Amino acid sequence: MPDPKTSEPRTIEAGSLTLGCGDLDALPLFGRIDANGHREGYEPAAAALVAQALGLRLTWVPLAWVDFYPALHAGRVDAVWCGQCITPEREQLAAFTRPYAVFNESLVVRAEHAERVRGPDDCAGLRIGAITGSTNMRLTETFADAIPVPFDGATGDVYQDMITATRAGEIDGFVDDDVVMVPLEREPDLHLAFTVPTRNRWGVAFRHDDPLRGTVDEALGSVIADGSLAAAWQHWLPDLAWPLSD
Repeated sequence: MPDPKTSEPRTIEAGSLTLGCGDLDALPLFGRIDANGHREGYEPAAAALVAQALGLRLTWVPLAWVDFYPALHAGRVDAVWCGQCITPEREQLAAFTRPYAVFNESLVVRAEHAERVRGPDDCAGLRIGAITGSTNMRLTETFADAIPVPFDGATGDVYQDMITATRAGEIDGFVDDDVVMVPLEREPDLHLAFTVPTRNRWGVAFRHDDPLRGTVDEALGSVIADGSLAAAWQHWLPDLAWPLSD
């Protein structure tokens, strides 16, 4: 495995893997950054395994969703490690590692719609929220006669924004990745209506010319091969089948 200390110079502090993320409460995927700079959840656990394999200190930089790629290209972070499905559009903005997760997408609605909404064809006339420019929004736009409502993430907590808007009746529901939607089924006023098996691959986004991408990609391969990433998945996401192999 390449030694990151001998790679080409980087703009981020030497010895640190500095990652941009949303500072959101979306466990079991990830929680907020605490006073010690630590985060809980599957994504932080995966990043910690990679940083440990490389002998690097892990540093999280909280960003609004809309600032992910501007911060990356400005050199404020080494990479974005936060719910980035690998899409052709995003590959124009960044170079991605191999996937560290594969997720589907779900619709959560207010409980009053539970009997009506069983699939994508049952959404006519419903106001359905999703993050602007996301795979979730792209899926929402395929629901028959639904009314897509974009959330741009400027507040820094777009996930909670959509939950709040659903509860307030500003929208009827929202689409997000299944990993963050499963816990909402326990909320009496919300209902997980259905899940679409989109099999979205999530990767770590780097600048195209950053040699650290290859180093992190190889480290990801090693923690997949030795079973440690699968163990983190089982710990945090026991209700979802492990989707990767070495």
